[in-house]
Amino acid sequence: MKRVALLLALAACCRGAAAQEVAPYVVRGDRIEEPLGGLAGVASRGRAIVASRAQGLCLLCHPAPIAEERFQGNLAPDLANAGARYTVGQLRLRIVDPRLVNPSTFMPAFHSTTNLSRVGGAWQGKPVLTAQQVEDVVAYLASLK
Repeated sequence: MKRVALLLALAACCRGAAAQEVAPYVVRGDRIEEPLGGLAGVASRGRAIVASRAQGLCLLCHPAPIAEERFQGNLAPDLANAGARYTVGQLRLRIVDPRLVNPSTFMPAFHSTTNLSRVGGAWQGKPVLTAQQVEDVVAYLASLK
């Protein structure tokens, strides 16, 4: 439980980084097929977000094929081969709001502002990642095959 509380606190901490609205999206089954805002992602920018200890915080829980980053997490699935395991639409939904796939997940919803817990008042109503950042992360993860 302490790990989950720490993860939620860290995710809430970085919410202020992206002061923008949530882009509309349509969930079909286990995926969001259309890119958020019709934006194209750039894998190199997505890799930087995944590796960032201040922005995405992905490596807090996930190991990833980013050799220069030490002390990667082991609480969540390895991101290596994510693009081979999931479609782009499935990856997008897992970044936007993983609770729609697994309601008991402790992974933060990176592009949602509803039904969140333990979010400080200054960060209410602000997604962790912008639509462009989500698409960049999706492009990076999709490239991992």
